[in-house]
Amino acid sequence: MRIADMNWMQVEEYLKSDDRAAVPLGSTEQHAYLSLSVDSILADRVAVEAAEPLGIPVFPVLAYGVTPYFRAYPGSVSLRLATYLRLVEDILDSLAHSGFRRILLVNGHGGNAPAETFAVEWLAGHPDRQLKFHNWWRAPRTWAHVQAIDPAASHASWMENFPWTRLPGLALPDEQKIVPARPGRPLLTGEAMRAHYGDGNFAGRYHRPDEEMLAIWQTAVQEARALLEGGWE
Repeated sequence: MRIADMNWMQVEEYLKSDDRAAVPLGSTEQHAYLSLSVDSILADRVAVEAAEPLGIPVFPVLAYGVTPYFRAYPGSVSLRLATYLRLVEDILDSLAHSGFRRILLVNGHGGNAPAETFAVEWLAGHPDRQLKFHNWWRAPRTWAHVQAIDPAASHASWMENFPWTRLPGLALPDEQKIVPARPGRPLLTGEAMRAHYGDGNFAGRYHRPDEEMLAIWQTAVQEARALLEGGWE
């Protein structure tokens, strides 16, 4: 259930019998022909669908992340790393103060990876709390499912093209994009990043049949639900 559908008294009552919560971490950045909110949409949705049968509240997605390399693509928004980690810290501190003791961070953006390292630091100061950091698309079963369908899967390619991330009325290229590898070359950002990746698809087909995508989605939801359900100390 979404925390947006609860009031504070209902949360207080919930905490008398359970102390779990989920927090989705997203981003607002280019995804080629897909929504700029792909990472936020997917992190939020997988958290909500995973938590619903368990009655666990899901907090609003943190819709901005760390994505400085996409600043040449209009609409992309990047937070400074220090800003982002302070936001994550304040969110965790608030949840801990409320009484949540077991928190699943459901991450939908690779650039947010430093939050996982920070989570360990935060836990060191909160030994009575537990955290799990879940990159939903890179989780073992979900990633294996993606690879079994088509190993040419990357940012803004078919693997992120779900019915709820594509935009109406837009025709996507019906081809497999190939991007030259850059082993040993400097990191890309800004206009150099845009010149190399063009529309923003890092490599792979732009879309695959919905039945394949929905099957992947079910795997992702089940994998996230298992983390919420068990494995806590």
